[in-house]
Amino acid sequence: MPSAIDPNTISRARKLRRDMTDGERRLWAELKMFRTWYGIHVRRQAPIGPYVADFVIHEKRLVIEIDGEHHQLPDRQVRDGVRDARLAMDGYRVLRINTGELGENFDGCVETILREIGVG
Repeated sequence: MPSAIDPNTISRARKLRRDMTDGERRLWAELKMFRTWYGIHVRRQAPIGPYVADFVIHEKRLVIEIDGEHHQLPDRQVRDGVRDARLAMDGYRVLRINTGELGENFDGCVETILREIGVG
């Protein structure tokens, strides 16, 4: 059965899975345990429409984005706003976590995610 997702988006998602940042890898190690601990399935570098979400919890309609410094640039903020609006139209909430915050307060970031999905 053919996928409704553009093959280029699928290829980009596969590449992003291979090339995760250290922060994304650390968070993924925690998030993949959510299935065992809470019965919640988290996907990494998952295609949603034309976009690839860093992490997504489909059953909770939550996208988790890890934003590096380049997301602070004005043109990137505009692009992120458009992307977030499109995801919202599809019923997703977007939680953005700064890489600095992830490095300095990892446990706090995980607690924020748990609160967003109604656990903890």
